[in-house]
Amino acid sequence: MFKESDASTRCMAENNYDKESCSSHFLKYKNCRKFWNSVMIQRRQNGVKPPMPTAAERDEILGALGKMPY
Repeated sequence: MFKESDASTRCMAENNYDKESCSSHFLKYKNCRKFWNSVMIQRRQNGVKPPMPTAAERDEILGALGKMPY
């Protein structure tokens, strides 16, 4: 999620804060947040702590999917 956030912020700075130029970055960030939020909700429901997976767990989850879900 941090990579997508950084990419959208960097895009805004590079494009003189023109939101239209960065719409694809915003959409990717939004989908990323939605995906990881659903993972956190699922983990809370299953009693897994911490709710947000660690960096290693996130890499493992993405690797198991075989492709980026967002």
